[in-house]
Amino acid sequence: MDLDAIRQWALAFIEAHKAWTPLIAGVLAFCESVAFLSFLVPATVILLALGPMIAAADVSFWPVVLCAAIGAALGDWLSYEFGHYFKGDAKRMWPMRRYPAAVARAEAFCRRWGAGAVALGRFFGPIRAVIPLVAGVFGVRRVPFQVANIASALAWAFILIAPGAGLMTWWRG
Repeated sequence: MDLDAIRQWALAFIEAHKAWTPLIAGVLAFCESVAFLSFLVPATVILLALGPMIAAADVSFWPVVLCAAIGAALGDWLSYEFGHYFKGDAKRMWPMRRYPAAVARAEAFCRRWGAGAVALGRFFGPIRAVIPLVAGVFGVRRVPFQVANIASALAWAFILIAPGAGLMTWWRG
Protein backbone atom coordinates (compact mmCIF):
# COMPACT_ATOMS: atom_id res chain seq x y z
CA MET A 1 0.00 0.00 0.00
CA ASP A 2 1.57 3.28 -1.07
CA LEU A 3 1.17 6.72 0.50
CA ASP A 4 -1.44 7.87 -2.01
CA ALA A 5 -3.56 4.78 -1.38
CA ILE A 6 -3.43 5.46 2.37
CA ARG A 7 -4.40 9.09 1.77
CA GLN A 8 -7.32 8.06 -0.44
CA TRP A 9 -8.52 5.52 2.12
CA ALA A 10 -8.28 8.06 4.98
CA LEU A 11 -10.11 10.71 2.96
CA ALA A 12 -12.88 8.26 2.06
CA PHE A 13 -13.16 7.24 5.71
CA ILE A 14 -13.44 10.87 6.86
CA GLU A 15 -16.01 11.67 4.16
CA ALA A 16 -18.09 8.63 5.14
CA HIS A 17 -17.84 9.33 8.89
CA LYS A 18 -17.74 13.15 9.13
CA ALA A 19 -19.54 13.18 12.46
CA TRP A 20 -16.80 11.07 14.05
CA THR A 21 -13.90 13.25 12.90
CA PRO A 22 -13.84 15.54 15.99
CA LEU A 23 -13.95 12.52 18.32
CA ILE A 24 -11.16 10.79 16.39
CA ALA A 25 -9.05 13.96 16.60
CA GLY A 26 -9.69 14.11 20.36
CA VAL A 27 -8.72 10.49 20.91
CA LEU A 28 -5.56 10.90 18.84
CA ALA A 29 -4.55 14.05 20.74
CA PHE A 30 -5.26 12.28 24.04
CA CYS A 31 -3.02 9.36 23.04
CA GLU A 32 -0.30 11.80 21.96
CA SER A 33 -0.44 13.57 25.32
CA VAL A 34 -0.45 10.64 27.75
CA ALA A 35 3.09 9.87 28.85
CA PHE A 36 2.93 6.14 28.15
CA LEU A 37 0.65 6.08 25.12
CA SER A 38 2.60 8.76 23.27
CA PHE A 39 5.46 6.32 22.74
CA LEU A 40 3.10 3.92 20.97
CA VAL A 41 0.78 6.18 18.93
CA PRO A 42 2.29 8.49 16.27
CA ALA A 43 -0.65 10.87 16.52
CA THR A 44 1.13 14.12 15.60
CA VAL A 45 1.70 12.96 12.04
CA ILE A 46 -1.91 11.84 11.74
CA LEU A 47 -3.23 15.11 13.18
CA LEU A 48 -1.06 17.10 10.76
CA ALA A 49 -2.53 15.11 7.89
CA LEU A 50 -6.03 15.60 9.27
CA GLY A 51 -6.03 19.33 8.44
CA PRO A 52 -6.09 19.00 4.66
CA MET A 53 -8.38 15.98 4.89
CA ILE A 54 -11.07 17.80 6.88
CA ALA A 55 -10.94 20.64 4.38
CA ALA A 56 -11.19 18.21 1.44
CA ALA A 57 -14.06 16.33 3.07
CA ASP A 58 -15.79 19.60 4.02
CA VAL A 59 -15.75 18.81 7.75
CA SER A 60 -16.29 21.71 10.13
CA PHE A 61 -12.90 22.99 11.33
CA TRP A 62 -13.61 24.32 14.85
CA PRO A 63 -15.17 21.17 16.36
CA VAL A 64 -12.12 19.18 15.24
CA VAL A 65 -9.71 21.71 16.77
CA LEU A 66 -11.73 21.94 19.98
CA CYS A 67 -11.91 18.15 20.39
CA ALA A 68 -8.19 17.80 19.69
CA ALA A 69 -7.49 20.46 22.33
CA ILE A 70 -9.75 18.74 24.86
CA GLY A 71 -8.08 15.40 24.18
CA ALA A 72 -4.61 16.91 24.56
CA ALA A 73 -5.54 18.70 27.80
CA LEU A 74 -7.11 15.55 29.27
CA GLY A 75 -4.06 13.49 28.34
CA ASP A 76 -1.71 15.96 29.99
CA TRP A 77 -3.94 16.15 33.05
CA LEU A 78 -3.90 12.35 33.38
CA SER A 79 -0.10 12.33 33.08
CA TYR A 80 0.16 15.11 35.68
CA GLU A 81 -2.07 13.25 38.13
CA PHE A 82 -0.10 10.04 37.56
CA GLY A 83 3.14 11.87 38.38
CA HIS A 84 1.54 13.60 41.35
CA TYR A 85 0.32 10.26 42.74
CA PHE A 86 3.46 8.18 42.16
CA LYS A 87 6.05 10.96 42.66
CA GLY A 88 9.63 9.69 42.10
CA ASP A 89 8.49 6.11 41.51
CA ALA A 90 6.97 7.21 38.20
CA LYS A 91 10.47 7.66 36.73
CA ARG A 92 11.31 4.01 37.47
CA MET A 93 8.31 2.64 35.56
CA TRP A 94 8.16 1.60 31.93
CA PRO A 95 8.64 3.37 29.56
CA MET A 96 10.19 6.20 31.59
CA ARG A 97 13.10 4.05 32.74
CA ARG A 98 13.91 3.28 29.09
CA TYR A 99 14.30 6.98 28.22
CA PRO A 100 16.37 8.49 31.01
CA ALA A 101 17.76 11.23 28.75
CA ALA A 102 14.27 12.45 27.81
CA VAL A 103 13.20 12.34 31.44
CA ALA A 104 16.31 14.29 32.48
CA ARG A 105 15.61 16.95 29.82
CA ALA A 106 11.99 17.19 30.97
CA GLU A 107 13.11 17.53 34.59
CA ALA A 108 15.56 20.32 33.77
CA PHE A 109 12.95 22.05 31.62
CA CYS A 110 10.33 21.79 34.36
CA ARG A 111 12.68 23.06 37.07
CA ARG A 112 13.59 26.06 34.95
CA TRP A 113 10.12 27.06 33.69
CA GLY A 114 7.66 25.62 36.25
CA ALA A 115 4.08 25.57 34.91
CA GLY A 116 5.32 27.45 31.85
CA ALA A 117 7.23 24.29 30.93
CA VAL A 118 3.88 22.62 30.26
CA ALA A 119 2.91 25.33 27.77
CA LEU A 120 6.34 25.44 26.12
CA GLY A 121 6.88 21.68 26.24
CA ARG A 122 3.73 20.91 24.30
CA PHE A 123 5.53 22.14 21.19
CA PHE A 124 8.69 20.02 21.63
CA GLY A 125 8.02 16.48 20.40
CA PRO A 126 10.39 14.27 22.34
CA ILE A 127 9.49 15.70 25.75
CA ARG A 128 5.88 16.78 25.09
CA ALA A 129 4.15 13.94 26.94
CA VAL A 130 6.77 13.59 29.68
CA ILE A 131 6.63 17.16 30.99
CA PRO A 132 3.13 16.95 32.55
CA LEU A 133 4.16 13.76 34.36
CA VAL A 134 7.34 15.43 35.60
CA ALA A 135 5.32 18.52 36.62
CA GLY A 136 3.20 16.22 38.79
CA VAL A 137 6.27 14.54 40.26
CA PHE A 138 7.82 17.89 41.20
CA GLY A 139 4.62 19.26 42.66
CA VAL A 140 3.78 22.04 40.22
CA ARG A 141 0.54 23.43 41.62
CA ARG A 142 -2.67 22.30 39.92
CA VAL A 143 -4.15 25.69 38.99
CA PRO A 144 -1.03 27.04 37.21
CA PHE A 145 -0.59 23.62 35.60
CA GLN A 146 -4.17 23.58 34.28
CA VAL A 147 -4.00 27.16 33.00
CA ALA A 148 -0.83 26.34 31.05
CA ASN A 149 -2.25 22.97 30.00
CA ILE A 150 -5.54 24.27 28.59
CA ALA A 151 -4.10 27.38 26.92
CA SER A 152 -1.30 25.44 25.25
CA ALA A 153 -3.66 22.61 24.20
CA LEU A 154 -5.87 25.11 22.36
CA ALA A 155 -2.87 26.73 20.65
CA TRP A 156 -1.28 23.35 19.82
CA ALA A 157 -4.44 21.93 18.25
CA PHE A 158 -4.98 25.05 16.17
CA ILE A 159 -1.35 25.24 15.02
CA LEU A 160 -1.34 21.55 14.12
CA ILE A 161 -4.60 21.43 12.16
CA ALA A 162 -5.12 24.96 10.77
CA PRO A 163 -2.27 25.16 8.26
CA GLY A 164 -3.37 22.08 6.35
CA ALA A 165 -7.04 23.01 6.49
CA GLY A 166 -6.31 26.59 5.43
CA LEU A 167 -3.97 25.62 2.62
CA MET A 168 -6.46 23.13 1.27
CA THR A 169 -9.26 25.71 1.37
CA TRP A 170 -7.02 28.26 -0.34
CA TRP A 171 -5.95 25.73 -3.00
CA ARG A 172 -9.56 24.74 -3.75
CA GLY A 173 -10.70 28.39 -3.79
